[in-house]
Amino acid sequence: MNRRALTAIAGLSLTAGLLGSTGAPAGAQAGTAGEATAAMAAPKPPKGARAVVQVSPNPTTRRGQEVTITGHCGGGKGLKAVIAGLDREHPVLRNIRIVEDDPKGFIAKATLASRIGNGVGPVLVDCGGEAGVTLLVTHV
Repeated sequence: MNRRALTAIAGLSLTAGLLGSTGAPAGAQAGTAGEATAAMAAPKPPKGARAVVQVSPNPTTRRGQEVTITGHCGGGKGLKAVIAGLDREHPVLRNIRIVEDDPKGFIAKATLASRIGNGVGPVLVDCGGEAGVTLLVTHV
């Protein structure tokens, strides 16, 4: 993935997260207008950005800590790559290993970089046609 694609995916994912955080009105019941309102407030991400990714533990608390990256490919072919950080010179995660590349439920492992500080950074996945992003918070 090139830098322009990564920037577009990060922007789309953050926008979708902000839209999805509004939720349904308090007391809304399944099948009511409140559910329809929530569905319209959080539209399905565009094709190419439908993979879902989580990092655990998040936030991380020490350098060198192992984290687990999980999720699904949202219609993609399977987990192809995990990218953490915005450039190759300052990676957030090192020793990234894909344990299971199943598009319905992937697993990868990595360690937090030894030179990382406190902050927030993106973790992106490439699922062969679909991509996803989440934010990793570090408190070291």
